[in-house]
Amino acid sequence: MEVNFHFEDISFELLYPEKIKSWISEVIQMEKKECGIINCIFCSDSYLLEINEKYLNHNYFTDIITFDYVVENQISGDLFISFERVKENALKLSINLDTELKRVIIHGVLHLLGYGDKTDQEALEIRAKEDFYLNLQASK
Repeated sequence: MEVNFHFEDISFELLYPEKIKSWISEVIQMEKKECGIINCIFCSDSYLLEINEKYLNHNYFTDIITFDYVVENQISGDLFISFERVKENALKLSINLDTELKRVIIHGVLHLLGYGDKTDQEALEIRAKEDFYLNLQASK
């Protein structure tokens, strides 16, 4: 298991990185998979927009883009997260920044685990999983 945190063109201090690493690993184990290498890359809106345009042909801001390198049961991937977008979402939703950041991280991990969000039903399912695993993490 290897979970790494990188900061591309921004700087902030991630609270309790070891707890987040353990939580990600626990989520993957609870989903009956193995944790490979997961990179969480925190960046600006403009950095993530460039990735969105270059690799997905999308011209809009988003909070996360997940690149899936999963092989069989070993969960690996890169999670590019716009810290600016996460901060803005936390303000709009009137929730704690740390909580919103964890929600976005686990959203990316859930994508690596095979959960989608393209249909209304998929979106409901992934949101329920996010809530379940956020509550799990909060109880520790």
